[in-house]
Order: sequence, then structure tokens, then C-alpha cells
Amino acid sequence: MKRGLDIRTDSPARLADQLSGGELDMAMIPAIEYLKQADRFRLLPNISIASRNKVGTVLLVSKVPLNAIRSLALDDRSRTSVALLQVLYSKVFVTGLKLESQEPDPEKMLENHDAALIIGDQALGFSKEGVSVYDLSEEWFNQTGKTFVHAVMAVREDVKVEGGIIQTLLDAKQEGMENLDTIAESQAKKTDHPVSLLQDYLKNKIRYDFGEEEIEGLVHFQSLCHEAGLIPQKFPLKFV
Repeated sequence: MKRGLDIRTDSPARLADQLSGGELDMAMIPAIEYLKQADRFRLLPNISIASRNKVGTVLLVSKVPLNAIRSLALDDRSRTSVALLQVLYSKVFVTGLKLESQEPDPEKMLENHDAALIIGDQALGFSKEGVSVYDLSEEWFNQTGKTFVHAVMAVREDVKVEGGIIQTLLDAKQEGMENLDTIAESQAKKTDHPVSLLQDYLKNKIRYDFGEEEIEGLVHFQSLCHEAGLIPQKFPLKFV
């Protein structure tokens, strides 16, 4: 508990479900979950998880050419990434592509499928002989020239947010950015990833602000998701 905040941790997908269900007042959720329910939520300013060009933690890995993929395993924690995959490649993939949500184990996912969408720790530093790897953030940047927003801080429409709470969260963000080396060292012990890989990811691959470039990228993603039928309608972004 900090300044009246009860902090919970979980995957962004589960946090989105808890926010929608009224269990949480605000949460860091997948961008696609905000876009699906933009009439119910407002955005917290100046905080997001975004990337511009390669990110290293949202990967499509395939044993065959893209237009020959007939079965694709999806990381069951992934929601924005699945939408991004569809936006980027819907015209490339074969008709009738079989999609199956699975636990995030790249080796098992590729055993029974032509390709797999993997995110997070399992994706970072992934390499395998005979497999092509596509960084979806890099593919997005190549196609659009825009920043990609992976996750946002969303607040339920009926929740009053005091300025002090916003400042507390912005202070927490700043504190985290000032301690990225310490965070990388801690995560290296948990994940067995090299500290240098994690430092590069946290310092050079991820963007934590929600400025003009991020807003422009999210608005463009909203338009493409709407065109693809992934979200029912478009709304102007609403901030607290």
C-alpha cells in the first residue's frame, strides 16, 4: 500500500480482465484492450510501454515462408501482439489459417505448428536453427514509420483520480527509469538472461513515455484495427 494505492501484479491480459470486471480502478493493460473498450476507459498521461523499431520481445518465428504458414501457435498471454500480427500479415497469410492459443514454450509451440507468436522473456534473445524470426515492432515501423504502443495505463470511466495519485505513479515511473541497471540485474537472476541483454532491452528498446509519437502510433493502430474488424468502432483518445 502506497499513498492509498493497493498494488497488484499480474500479466497485462489478466489485469485487463480485472479492470473490465471492476476489480481494479486502473491498470497497465494491452493497448488492444483499451481500443476495444475506449468508451469505458480513460488513459493516464505520460506513461506507456512502447517501442520504435526492434523490440526483441514480440516475435513471429516460423519454420516456413509467411505465405505457407497453415498453423500458428499464439502465446496465451498475448493480446495486442495478436492484433498486431493480424494487421501486419492478414493479406499474406493463407485463408483458413489455424490459430491455437498455447502456454509460452517456443519449442513445444513449434513442434505442432508451422509458426509461433512469442512474447516477453521467452522471446528475448530467441534463436533457433532453421527458423525465421520476425520482430513485429520492427515490421510495424518498417510499414508505418510510427512508434508502436504495446500497453497503456487505463482508468475506469467512473473512477475519480486525484492529482496526487497521478503524481505518485509518475514518480514511480521516474524512479524505475533511474534504476534500470538494478532492475536488469534482478531480472537476470530470475530469467538467466545476460545482464547486458536486459540492460539493452530496458534502456534502448522500450520507451516509457506517452508523448506525441506514442499517441500518433496508437491512433494509427486504432484505425488499422478498425479496418481489419478487430475493434467495433473508433473513439478519440481520452485522458485523465
